[in-house]
Amino acid sequence: MDDGKSTLVGRLLYDTKSVLADQIEAVQRASVDKGLSTPDLSLLVDGLRAEREQGITIDVAYRYFSTPTREFVLADTPGHVQYTRNTVTGASTAELAVLLVDARNGVVEQTRRHATVLALLRVPRLVLAINKIDLVEYDEGLLRAIEKDFAGLARSLGFADDAVQTIPLSALVGDNVVDRSERTPWYDGPTLLGHLESVPVVGPEVAAPFRMPVQYVIRPRTDDLHDYRGYAGRVASGSVSPGDAVTVLPEGLSTTVTHVDTADGPLESAAAGRSITIRLADDIDLSRGDMLVAAGTEPRVTSEIEATLCWLGDKPLRPHARLLLKHGTRTTQVMVGAPESRVDTETLTEVDTDTLALNDIGRVTLRTADPLPVDDYADIRATGSFLLIDPPSGNTLAAGLVGNPLSVITRT
Repeated sequence: MDDGKSTLVGRLLYDTKSVLADQIEAVQRASVDKGLSTPDLSLLVDGLRAEREQGITIDVAYRYFSTPTREFVLADTPGHVQYTRNTVTGASTAELAVLLVDARNGVVEQTRRHATVLALLRVPRLVLAINKIDLVEYDEGLLRAIEKDFAGLARSLGFADDAVQTIPLSALVGDNVVDRSERTPWYDGPTLLGHLESVPVVGPEVAAPFRMPVQYVIRPRTDDLHDYRGYAGRVASGSVSPGDAVTVLPEGLSTTVTHVDTADGPLESAAAGRSITIRLADDIDLSRGDMLVAAGTEPRVTSEIEATLCWLGDKPLRPHARLLLKHGTRTTQVMVGAPESRVDTETLTEVDTDTLALNDIGRVTLRTADPLPVDDYADIRATGSFLLIDPPSGNTLAAGLVGNPLSVITRT
């Protein structure tokens, strides 16, 4: 909070010319009304009235921009502990996270909290953006000390050294954001945009075993496609090709892929993230909610799941509550056991608890009405995650992660 996230996002949009002229004019007018001599670029993303009045980010602000090299979806998430659930939302689908620290303050409690959430959700790459370096006179020694301090925290949370890039910058004046700053001759690393354009974004899901939850069974009723039976879905991990042996879960039936179809024609192979229709060699009773997986790499099929919950609901968790669990394309009833522990984000330890409140992260055991094919979240994010839903209202109460993805957290 107050470290300049929205200003940094605004600077990226402004310097990459991803903002319309009328938006820039509106920001300039609002900045003049506030008595500022330079445009307040945070106004480009802080759209809620409460955010502008308080000068903080509350909601998750999604912005889209592109360069000749890549297209980006950028989520500006809150820093305040009160909005940890919004941080979880933004991090849950991220391929890279930019974590800001104020150069004047260094690594603080909220830095540790956000790094813990990023490690918990297995965000594979991280940028430590040391912001407001203009306010510390571009002091190299101070910035190197912050980098060293955070490196120890990152290692303790399981981040590899090559997964973390430190970039000193000033979002307000633009140092090392899009253009390299002449005021940091001692820094020979990339600018923030340069790093975003060049960092590898092939996630671990690509190399993982094949998984595809079935969304829909396609049976055209036309003369030329009378015998067509296809199973449509989005590849959650791995890849699939005609001739691959697959298993249908939770039934455990085995068959072979004969065709991989798309609206644009057949494919020789489809990888994670691709929406496809699969045809199989055998007529199998297969419907929405089932999962196709690579033979020989089957996940466990179970009705009892040890999981980590990020509690998103305003009302606290009631032990032994009966809720709905959505995993992939299947929704089933579930009973939530009493919480075993929760994460204290200030001390980075697990402490005993008997409930989970808004923004808490804790461990529980779940019992589902139907057996589910689940992977550990640490292995495959897509099939190791789920949602808990309130049956009467349909509201999402928690984001769940199978297993204990933050095993480095110590128990007190």
